[in-house]
Amino acid sequence: MRAPANDGPSPPASPGGGLFSGTTARGGAAEQVSDAAWLAAMLDVEAALAAAQARIGLVPAEVPAALAAVCRPELYDPAELGRAAAWTGNPVIPLVAALRERVDPGLRRFVHYGATSQDVNDTAAMLLARRALAPILEDLSACAGACARLAAGHRGTVMIGRTVLQHAVPITFGLKAALWLSALDGARAGLARVPLPVQYGGAAGTLSVLGDRGHEVPPLLAAELGLAETVVPWHTDRGPVARLACALGVSAGTLAKIANDVKLLAQTEVAEVAEPTGPGRGTSSAMPHKRNPVGSMSVLACVQRIPGLVASILGGMVAEHERAAGPWQAEWETLGELLRLTGSAAAWLREVLEGLTVDAGRMRANLDLTRGLPMAERVVAGLGGTPRAREAVDAACARAVDEGLSLREALLADPGIPLSAEEIDAALDPAGALGSAATFVDRALAAHHNGTGAGP
Repeated sequence: MRAPANDGPSPPASPGGGLFSGTTARGGAAEQVSDAAWLAAMLDVEAALAAAQARIGLVPAEVPAALAAVCRPELYDPAELGRAAAWTGNPVIPLVAALRERVDPGLRRFVHYGATSQDVNDTAAMLLARRALAPILEDLSACAGACARLAAGHRGTVMIGRTVLQHAVPITFGLKAALWLSALDGARAGLARVPLPVQYGGAAGTLSVLGDRGHEVPPLLAAELGLAETVVPWHTDRGPVARLACALGVSAGTLAKIANDVKLLAQTEVAEVAEPTGPGRGTSSAMPHKRNPVGSMSVLACVQRIPGLVASILGGMVAEHERAAGPWQAEWETLGELLRLTGSAAAWLREVLEGLTVDAGRMRANLDLTRGLPMAERVVAGLGGTPRAREAVDAACARAVDEGLSLREALLADPGIPLSAEEIDAALDPAGALGSAATFVDRALAAHHNGTGAGP
C-alpha cells in the first residue's frame, strides 16, 4: 500500500516501533533519545571518564585508548543489555561487565573507575539531553522566525480579538503573531539556559576509591563531554533533571497554545488561516472534502502527555538518602519521552507556521459579523466614559441584538446619544481602535532581532 504524498519532510522512524512515529516522533529529537542513543551516550561517558582520569594520572595512560576501542555502540545489543538490567536494576551494570570483558585483563579494574552506575546513567542523560535539545532549539528558533515574519507582514491586518471564545474588540493579526513570537523567544531562552551538569560521585558521593583526589575528576569529565561542572555530586538532588523537565514543559505549552489558536482560526466557520496543504494531507477516511489541521492537532497530541511526564519528574525529587529506590529509575524513559514529544511538537509547529496561509479578507468579514458591537467600548469612551454613557450604549447594544440592527443604526435611532453620524462612524472604525497594537508588534520584533526577547 502506498502512503499519500505530503509536502512536508518525512518524519523519522520512531524508536518505539514506528506506527505512531509520524505524529509523536517528528523532527530530530526522537533519534537522539532512542535506545541506541542512550547506549551511545553511556559509552561516551565511560570513555570520557577514562580520558579525564588519565589526564591527572589516576589511571594508566593506555586506558583511554583501550576503552575508546571498545566503546563502540555497534558492539553491544541494547535489547540484551535491557534484559540483563532486569536482574541488576539498571543497564549500566551489564554494560560495564561487557566492557571489562573486551579490554586487556590488566586494565579491567580501571574501567568505570571509582564510578557508580548512577554516575554513568545521569551523565549520559545530560549528554543525551544536550544532543536532543539541539534540534528542539533549532525548531523553536524557526517557529519564532516564522512568527516574526507573520507579525511584520500583518502589523496592520485588522481582525477581531476573542476573549472567552466570544468577539471582544479589534486587534491585528500582527499582534497575535507578536504574542506567539514573544512566548516562543521566552520558552527557547529558558530551555537554552538550563544547566546540564556532569555526575560523578561514586558509591555514595564521596569518591573514596580515588582517595583525596576524586574532586579533581568532575571538572575534567565535564570538559571532555561539554557538560556543566557541578559543585557536589547530585545523586539525590534531582533539581537538574527537574529544571530541564519544567523548561521542556513550558516550551511544550507554548507550542500547544499557538497550535490551539491555529486550530480554532482554521475552523470552517472561521477560516481566517489555513495550514499548509498537499496531496493526501488532512484527509478523512470517510469524508473526501475534509482538510483537517493535521499539524496543529499533532502538536496538541504530543503536548497532551507532557504535563503528566513533568509531574512524574517532579515527584521523583523525593529521593531517599544517598540513592533513590524507584524515583530515580522512573526518570529514564520519562525524560526521553519528554524530549521526544517536545521535539515532535516543535517540528510540527515549525511546518505549520512556515506554511501558514492568512486570509485578511476573511478576518475583516468575521469582524463585521457582529455589526459594530465590538466597538461599543469605544463609543462609551467617546461619550465621556460616564456610567450614564455606559447605560445608553448598553441599551443601544441590546436594541441592536433584539431587532437585528447594526450598532450604528441603533445609535443613530437613539435621541439620547449626542453624537453625529460622522462621530459615530469614527467611533465604529476598527482601524482607529487598535491602541498600542503596532507598538507592541514593533517591540516584540525588536526584542527578537536583538536577541533580548524572553517573553513577559
